[in-house]
Amino acid sequence: MTKKPDLNGPHQGLPVHKAGQPLEQAKAAMILLHGRGATPPDILSLASEIYHPDFAYLAPQAANNTWYPFSFLAPIEDNEPGLSSGLRAISDVLSQVEEAGLSPEKVIIGGFSQGACLAAEYTARNARHYGGLLVFSGGLIGPPGTARDYPGSLAGTPVFLGCSNTDFHIPEERVHESAQVFERMGAAVTKRIYPNMGHTIIEDELVEARKIVQMVAPG
Repeated sequence: MTKKPDLNGPHQGLPVHKAGQPLEQAKAAMILLHGRGATPPDILSLASEIYHPDFAYLAPQAANNTWYPFSFLAPIEDNEPGLSSGLRAISDVLSQVEEAGLSPEKVIIGGFSQGACLAAEYTARNARHYGGLLVFSGGLIGPPGTARDYPGSLAGTPVFLGCSNTDFHIPEERVHESAQVFERMGAAVTKRIYPNMGHTIIEDELVEARKIVQMVAPG
């Protein structure tokens, strides 16, 4: 029998770093998830690249700077309790945003690398109309052949997926699969595969991200 993951897991109770507008004054919010070995300030550097004056930017901290221990392609149970705790961390931040009066339609969820995978998986598992999803070098979590029968609809949520065709962490096929899943769930998907880009974020991806930001908070 598989042990149920502890939902008061390793990432609960850790700081949420913030930038931009105070949440209570913001007209929209972005939840950003750092990669393995990185920190919230690292991922919040994106806020200056996709800045909007009406946004609050929030970045939760992973325990030991890692959301889950193994590759996102490993059996899901091998990445517990970190995976479920990381998903709960997103839910916790989203609850704070909603308590401040912002609906999910005004919230963009995004991340890089391990954080991008976590953002993608959370959005698929908790389908609704979000302001957007930004998946920089990531994809849905689980080994090849994982069932992707997520319930619910993303109801037109703008989704951007960008990745290199030679990324040594993210197989190109997983990016294509993830895009297909999001399209099937009713998202408006933009996918970019960049030749020999490496494991990074480039300006073309930021341009696509800014388009989603402008859709959520015009002006």
